[in-house]
Amino acid sequence: MEAVALLIAATLNAGTVLAIAGIGLLINERAGVLNLGAEGMLLVAAIAGFATAVHTGSDTLAFVAGAAAGALMAAAFGVLTIGLNTNQVATGLALSLFGAGFSAFIGIGYVQGKLGSRPQFAVPWLADLPFIGPAFFRQHPMVYIAVLLVIAVAWFLYRSRAGLVLRAVGEAPESAHALGWPVRRIRMAAVMAGGALCGVAGAYLSVVYTPLWAEGMVAGRGWIALALTTFATWRPARVLLGAYLFGGVTMLQFHLQGLGVDVPSQFLSMLPYLAAIAVLVLISSNAAWIKANMPAALGKPFFPGS
Repeated sequence: MEAVALLIAATLNAGTVLAIAGIGLLINERAGVLNLGAEGMLLVAAIAGFATAVHTGSDTLAFVAGAAAGALMAAAFGVLTIGLNTNQVATGLALSLFGAGFSAFIGIGYVQGKLGSRPQFAVPWLADLPFIGPAFFRQHPMVYIAVLLVIAVAWFLYRSRAGLVLRAVGEAPESAHALGWPVRRIRMAAVMAGGALCGVAGAYLSVVYTPLWAEGMVAGRGWIALALTTFATWRPARVLLGAYLFGGVTMLQFHLQGLGVDVPSQFLSMLPYLAAIAVLVLISSNAAWIKANMPAALGKPFFPGS
């Protein structure tokens, strides 16, 4: 039971990165913008957050720095795709490549960097409960904030006027424009909000989850976060569920190795990506279902009067 509790706790920890990044990308896509630059944004935010934590000793400032770095990267993407009408797929891939190289360059001096002693968190009373306490109530506050964030985004999208407008922009930008809504400004705001959340996820990865900086440490999580939006059929609650699913698969490899299971480590390391591919293949097999749930204007540029 103790091993199961530790696995659950590790799953929540690992899934938080994917949940925060995934919900940020979902906001992008609900506005009709496809940003494939998540991997690059996560990497730049990771080094920004880690460097800030090293110099200030503050996790809070590290998250702020990560969010700022992610928003800045997303703003550059938005200027190119929304302002200049460049291809969203090509620009997103370029953003990922740029982020990988830029983070490696500025992170050279932080490869051996170390953070101060990490604080231990526990929810009073609940953390002392057998099994439940170690599994759920000894997590970093950002784990619980991620759950609240998903609830807040779900409420925003389906219960607020602003959320309705955002979804309208992603479904029928021409109609939204005809009603007087500034489609491109709304899309830019959504892109920057999504980038900021990806930045928070990157900072969490390097400051809390690891905590260290290493070149390429995001290791494909940005691509998994992108796959999560399709897996979740663009629903916030399903993003959270999928994040924990992939987080659990990621952590299972380490627990199996710890239990002495005789499986090649290379195969275990492949598990999260095999799971992502399997899920996408199953979902993509029903094209009509995907079309019914996907924002109708996803990836399509919009210029007033065009």
